Parts: sequence; structure tokens; C-alpha cells
Amino acid sequence: MTTMTDASVREFKMPDVGEGLTEAEILKWYVQPGDTVTDGQVVCEVETAKAAVELPIPYDGVVRELRFPEGTTVDVGTAIITVAVAGAAAPEAPEAPAEQQRAEPAPAAEEPKPEGRQPVLVGYGVATSSTKRRPRKGPQADVPGPAQAIQAELNGHGATLAEKPRPLAKPPVRKLAKDLGVDLASVTPSGPDGVITREDVHAAAAPSAAEPAAQAPTAAPAAPPAAAAPAASYDTARETRVPVKGVRKATAQAMVGSAFTAPHVTEFVTVDVTRTMRLVEELKQDKDMQGLRVNPLLLIAKALLVAIKRNPEINASWDEANQEIVLKHYVNLGIAAATPRGLIVPNIKDAHDKTLPQLAEALGELVTTAREGKTSPAAMQGGTVTITNVGVFGVDTGTPLLNPGESAILAVGAIKLQPWVHKGKVKPRQVTTLALSFDHRLVDGELGSKVLADVAAILEQPKRLITWG
Repeated sequence: MTTMTDASVREFKMPDVGEGLTEAEILKWYVQPGDTVTDGQVVCEVETAKAAVELPIPYDGVVRELRFPEGTTVDVGTAIITVAVAGAAAPEAPEAPAEQQRAEPAPAAEEPKPEGRQPVLVGYGVATSSTKRRPRKGPQADVPGPAQAIQAELNGHGATLAEKPRPLAKPPVRKLAKDLGVDLASVTPSGPDGVITREDVHAAAAPSAAEPAAQAPTAAPAAPPAAAAPAASYDTARETRVPVKGVRKATAQAMVGSAFTAPHVTEFVTVDVTRTMRLVEELKQDKDMQGLRVNPLLLIAKALLVAIKRNPEINASWDEANQEIVLKHYVNLGIAAATPRGLIVPNIKDAHDKTLPQLAEALGELVTTAREGKTSPAAMQGGTVTITNVGVFGVDTGTPLLNPGESAILAVGAIKLQPWVHKGKVKPRQVTTLALSFDHRLVDGELGSKVLADVAAILEQPKRLITWG
């Protein structure tokens, strides 16, 4: 993948994926001309017809030129970046004529590729014969003098090639850290030989997810004006770019972490909730519920709490560091709420201990506080199970993503009048679809099915709130 263009510069070519693909698109450059690179450092991300992959550079040096801009599709075998390698001086500038360049000893000739080496998309290929690997640099390893010289000569900064050791992490872990906004230099490694793992990145990202919410104003108008939205920069009259920050950025980071950490499984059930809807109307007239928010979500929340009581193993979390399942003897029930600042998930602390009027009061306070922009960071921490009501948007159902650290999330679809077989006859009935996503590391199919079936059974026959509760 590399060739010598002069005594000190090497070209890095778009590698052959080895699976019949002939081109790849450069999605993003992680370096610029003048930047120092080290052996194994990811310099760009490319996308083929099969996947997006990060490419590491196989030598130390200083970037001289990026041959193609982002968004360009490049044929395999085409040079995409040139690097002045460490160990030999380079010309003052790429444009300098050859006769003006200072003569320096040429680097040692490259070892011939062993027969049988197959080109691959990332790395140095697979050899059938044994090869020697360069010893990994320890955390305190000094950088050779020639590398320092080339850095100073090309960049004029007078800095060393690496003023501090580069964190050790595999390309997928580096991409995860980039997606979550985590600086690898600040992560404490737990892997062998000081290698940073995915779990280390997630642990470092966990505290930061709450920071944007903590910086939110303590009060806001119930219906914020359009000016309260994130500032937008206009490129053309046909496009608008809105910066992703604050709650929206934290939500995006949390969902990416959830999707690629917990193995999700989602199950669905469609249920006749006609009796539940009748009970909602009756409760609205009950004197003990006067002044409280009474709606289908209240009874759905109560149904889920009863189902958790009958199947307590669903209320748990996964401890990656200790490889343990942590069973929770309390339920902090999260309710996903769409607000002008973005989607947030505050939770009702110790919801399992609340009576129906107490649960209704807590739900009302949660929704009001969220809409006014007054939800505190503490209210969004410590959740164990969540409900997301997509039915308010007229949506039948969905496959919800878990809140990080939680074991299950219940999505509630729209309640609609539909033809339904009831007592042997087709009648119009109030029907909805429920979807339960759960972490398959700690919740197997049987447990998840039992919980979803219990919720459905209660909503079909709400008297079970008494007999089962």
C-alpha cells in the first residue's frame, strides 16, 4: 500500500478490500497537511458498498498532502495521502524543485512482501509466513531524534513528534469515542498493555451525557418562541443547518451508545383496550382523582409496574466491569417527553410504591415540568425502565432504543377504533399496539414475553390491577 516517491516521502494508497470492490468514498479526513502521524494512527474514514471503515497509516511522519477532498470516490490503488516519513529529512515544501532539496540519507529499503500476502481494507494485509512486528511503544517511550527533526523542519513549530504518548485503542474504539465526543487522552485504559476498550469509552462518556442538561436554564416559558431553538447558519436559500448541541446532542450520544452496546430485542403485541378506555372515563369522575391528570398513559404506567412486580428480573441493569446483572428492588419509571429543547426522559422515583392518585400526580408534575423546561438533571438520572408514548403522534408502534443503563422500554402506539373479534363477533373496539425492547444480555425471550403479555392482559382486563396488584 505504500511506495517511495523520493528519499523521504511515501504515498498511502486506497487499499484493496479484497472482496471484489474496486472503489471507496472518502468520508472524513482526521488529519491535515503539516500534522504529525504515527504508526497505526487513523487518518481517514472511507465507505465502500459494504461498510464504513477507518484507515490507519502504517508509518511515522508528517502529512504533506491530501490528494482528494472529502466526498470523493477513489479507485483502489490510488494514492490518497503523502507523508514525509520519520528517520529522514524532507524538502522544505512540496513545491520545491528536486535540485533545491537537501540531500539526506534515504530510509532503509522496504522489506519485500512475503508471498501469499493478501490486500485488505485496513492494516497491512495477511501474510501466510511469519513476520516480525515492531515492539509497541510504552507509555514513556522517547521519540527518536530524526522524527523530532522532521517535525520541526516541515511544520516550523519546533515541537517533538509526540509530546505525549498517543492513547492505545483500536480503530472501532476510536470511532466510538469520536461519536460520543470523548477525548481518548482523558480515558483510563483497562485493557491489556494499556489499551482502551469500548467499555472504557462508555464509562468516560456516561458523566458527560448529563452535562448539557445541567447547563439548561432553570426556567423557561411554557411555549418558547422560535428564537429559543438552536441558532442556524444558512448556506443557501434551499438549506438550513442547525447545530446539534445541548439536550439534542446528549440524546444523540446516548442513543448511539445504547444501540452499539446493548443487544436489543423488540417484541410486539396488539391488544383490545376498550375496557381500559372506559375505566379512564370513570376515573375522571372519581372524587379521589379530581384535579389530577387521568389518561390512558396513567393506566399503562400502572400496568407496567404491576408486570414488573410479577416479573422482577426485568428491572435490572448490566454491570460491564464486573460482568454482573444488577437487580433493582425499586422502579424509577422513565417517561419520554418531547420538549422544545429535545427529547428528555425524566423519571418518577420509587414509582412502585405509589398509589394510583400518587402516580397520577407524579405524572402530571413530570409532564408540566418538562414542558416548562424546568426538568433538573437529577430527575433524568437513575431510571430503571421507560415508557415512550408514540401514539400521541398518531403512530401505531415503533422499535424504541433503550435508555443507557436500563433493561427495558415500552412503546405505546395510537389507540384507534378498529374491527375486532369480541365474544365471537366482529365489533368496533379500541385497539393499540405495544412494543417492548429489552437488553438481551440480561432479559431472555421468555422473561420479555411474560412482561409484555402481562401488560397487555391488564390493559385488556383492567380489573387485574386489583387481582394482580
